[in-house]
Amino acid sequence: MINFNYETEFSLDNEQAFTDWLSAVIVSEEKNEGEINYIFCDDEYLHKINVEYLNHDTLTDIISFDYTVGNEISGDIFVSVERVEDNAKDFNVSFEEELKRVLAHGILHYCGYKDKSDADAELMRSKEDEKIAMFHVEQ
Repeated sequence: MINFNYETEFSLDNEQAFTDWLSAVIVSEEKNEGEINYIFCDDEYLHKINVEYLNHDTLTDIISFDYTVGNEISGDIFVSVERVEDNAKDFNVSFEEELKRVLAHGILHYCGYKDKSDADAELMRSKEDEKIAMFHVEQ
């Protein structure tokens, strides 16, 4: 089950479309969907988590806590809407595209993808692009 929680004024326009897409992303990686909680927040909220739990005194766009067991992926994914907005501007993409990238990024970590080395980051980026292309909304 995928849940969306809001600790900021932001909210997704079409939660069902995002849920369907993220579920498809999980299936495409041959994983089972457990309980995944997305928590949308601001920089201050996520910075506190970054300092308290990871001992990193920096801003970030996403922090994920992985509770995956075997093939069933579960976890809490915190997303700073402010960072996503700034990154979208920095990368010259729409807010929605950058948001999809971040949402997929969290799932991909749970599927075992890493991004610390250049090679891993390149694979992660490729997987993000692949998963973003899977998103569609029925018109």
